[in-house]
Amino acid sequence: MNLYGVTGWKNCGKTGLMERLVADFTARGLTVSTVKHAHHSFDVDQPGRDSHRHRQAGASEVLLASAHRVALMQELRGAPEPPLADLLARLSPVDLVLVEGYKRARHPKIEAYRAEAGQPLIAPGDPTIRAVASDTPLALDRPVFDLDDTRAIAGFILGELGL
Repeated sequence: MNLYGVTGWKNCGKTGLMERLVADFTARGLTVSTVKHAHHSFDVDQPGRDSHRHRQAGASEVLLASAHRVALMQELRGAPEPPLADLLARLSPVDLVLVEGYKRARHPKIEAYRAEAGQPLIAPGDPTIRAVASDTPLALDRPVFDLDDTRAIAGFILGELGL
């Protein structure tokens, strides 16, 4: 499975870039899945719903299915967070998996960068970052794209992956 990441600091445009890339790649006829890393606790379920009640009662896994989607919720209950490779193994085959976050993972990435966020660039110390998508011109040893030039960024990723 082809894998490419979008990384960067908070409020630097990662999610917007991910959204635009998914739309671009699917418009080109590719199948795409995404993985998003969260640094905080989150819940996709609603208190009071049957599935939430199952989890609260102690279920390790709750599979929620309808005619429109399937969601599998797994409670770690103190176990360590699964590594990215284990999570990827759970996905159905697609042409491309885009990963948001996972700064320290070793897959190739684009860094989203906004000067106003006030954070340093990650790219200079990280060879897995193959290019930067920025809202300001930068002089780097790798390609720099305008953060809003989705077509060029998508083309770069496809070229990197040979798709």
